[in-house]
Parts: sequence; C-alpha cells; structure tokens
Amino acid sequence: MPPKNQPRRIDDLLASVTEELLDDDPQHFQDNNIRVERILLEMVRPDPVQPRRVLPETLHFGFHENRLTPTQALKELVQLVQVAARQHGRPFNNVLELLPNAEDDREEDRDAKISPEEQLLRDLVNLALTIRDDGQVNPLTVVDISQGVTRLFRIETGERRYWATWLLRDFIPGYDGDGMIPCIIVSAERSSAFRQAKENTARSGLSAIAMARQAALLLLTVHGYEIPDAAVSNDFYRQALELDLRGKREYTDAILSAMGGIDKGHLYHFKSLLRLSDEAIELADRHNIDEKKLRYVITLPQEYHAEIIHQIIDFNLTSKQVKELCQSDMNDHRDTADEVDPIPPPALKIAKVTQSTGTTSAQDLARAIMKQEKDINLARARLQSMRALLTEAEKYLEA
Repeated sequence: MPPKNQPRRIDDLLASVTEELLDDDPQHFQDNNIRVERILLEMVRPDPVQPRRVLPETLHFGFHENRLTPTQALKELVQLVQVAARQHGRPFNNVLELLPNAEDDREEDRDAKISPEEQLLRDLVNLALTIRDDGQVNPLTVVDISQGVTRLFRIETGERRYWATWLLRDFIPGYDGDGMIPCIIVSAERSSAFRQAKENTARSGLSAIAMARQAALLLLTVHGYEIPDAAVSNDFYRQALELDLRGKREYTDAILSAMGGIDKGHLYHFKSLLRLSDEAIELADRHNIDEKKLRYVITLPQEYHAEIIHQIIDFNLTSKQVKELCQSDMNDHRDTADEVDPIPPPALKIAKVTQSTGTTSAQDLARAIMKQEKDINLARARLQSMRALLTEAEKYLEA
C-alpha cells in the first residue's frame, strides 16, 4: 500500500539506501527498526516478486513453490549447464572448472559463445570465491517477516549473494563457514519496493524485462495493489499496463529516480514490454535482449513474438534490423477483419513466386535477398521466416 499523509516518506526511504542502511556508524542501528545480524542461511528466503530473476524460469517457480530446496535448485542449474557445456566440448565435473584457466587460455575458448545459464553459474562461482576469500563485504538487506516463534526473513536486496553463499556451502570444496550470513534487518513496516528498485538499477546486468517488471511493481505499489508473497505469473505485472502516473504525480520523481534516473518516455517503453508473450518474455530475459530491439517486437501479434526473438538471438540482429524485420512482418499481417476470409496480397505474391522455383537456383535466390537486405544476418532471418512459413503452410494443407 502507498504511504498516506506522509509526503516525505518515499524520499526518506530512497535516501536510506546508501546513507542510513549502509553507513558504518553504529549509531544508526541502535533503534529497533534497523539492525545487523548474522542469520542462519535457512531462515532467509528470496523475494518471489523480485523483478530481477537470478534462477532460470523453471527453477525460479520450482523453488518458490517449495518443490525444490536451495541445494536442489542449484544442483539442477549445475546439471543444466553441464549438458550445455558438454555439447560445446567444455565438459566439467566440478564448478571450479568453469573458471578461466590462465595457463590454458585458448583463443577458441575466449571466443566461444556460452549459454546464459553457464554465464550465470560462472558469475555465481566467482562471487562465491570472493565471499570465501574476502568475507561477505556487503550484507544482504532483509525484511523481518517472522511469525510467532518462527523466525523468517525475506531478501529485499542481495539475492545473488544469497545463492553464491549456498553454492559456496554445498558445491565448492573446503567450505568451513558456520552457515550464517550477515544481514541488515528491516522491520516489515519499513520494507520498501523503492529501496529494492534503487539497489537493482544501481547494479549492472538488469535486463530490459527486469526493468519492465520493476516499473510495474512500483506502479502497482503506488496505486495500492496488494503485492503477493508467492511467485507470480507475468499477468500480475501486466496489470500495470492499465496504470500511469497521471493520478499519482506526487510519486513521479521517486519512481523515475528508483528506476535509475530515467525519463517518463523510457518508463513507458519498459512497461510496454509486458505486452510480449510469456515465451518471448522468458527468452528476452534469459538472453538479456535490449529494450530498443524489443520495442519493435511488441508491434506484432503475440504469436510472432517468440519467433522474432529467436531470430534476434540466432543472428545477433541490430535494433535497425529488428525494426525492418518487424515492419515488414506487420505489413504482411495487417488487419483484414472487415473483409470476408480474404487472401492478403503478400500471400498471393508468395504463391505466384512458387511457380518459378523450377527456374530459380538457390545461389540466385541468396544473391537476390542479399541485394535486397544488404546484410547477411537479415538475409538469413528472412530465409528462416520463409522456412517457418512454408512449414506451417504444409501443415495447413495436410489438415
């Protein structure tokens, strides 16, 4: 719920990120609202609505629906990476083998394209070793959600440090810690979506999809929506598509500041990404697709979103190429609802082209597409779209 009759409340919460909460002066922690403790790792849980997803989608929901323990979730992540790495000739048995070896830094290894999951695991291993060697320099910020004698804390900021600590404890040999993790504890009434947002946007690696979720969460918060304490689908965030700042102008500066100092135009662009299909959202988040590319994808019907994003990933298309691809597809799929079962003109053109396939060579076709697109990646994307279209046409004829 948004604070009422407290105009300075949000500013105070935003300022607390680097001043009150992270100051070394122990005077700040003498009250009962904020304190620092070492907490048993099992008593800490990530925020299921946190816009930044650390684990892949399936593991995220498996963990937050209590079908996986932290150790089991990491074990599945390791196995997922092992399969992908083995397919690319980089097998490993221990997570420490993922780290670059200065003595065997072959050029082909440096240039190899690794999966998002492998990059995630490498980053967590690096962070785990930093914690092992240097200690937990930055405490987590957690909200005390204890009930009765059951102590429980929800992470507000620092989920990557949480998973790195579990990885260090259960997967890296030589761990001699006590199973505790240092945390800045905030009372439930002082928890803040704004402080979480400021921490998220201050750190690198926040994807465009995570920014979209972040914008949605802040808008839902100031409009008084109840924020669940369980994992949510994309439809929860999509509620923000109907919300804006016109009726909540007093929160405008706080939201834009928490989003990293962006302007209202960029806030709109990020929020609009929630119009993507579920599959497209997962792909774009996993591969960290830039917002400038995704803004063109949402102009197409949802059934084409995932296909376009696959092409962005496979051919590393630029935002200009994505714009051209989507505008072309939009022309091909323009609305014909006022006509009675029409055959669109582009379909008639393609059908006519099929009559000349016997007199056209593959080389000539490739040269013609290159002349038209003037870019090899875009040319490949066009051919892949054509291949998918022809496959669907064959299925339609069979039916």
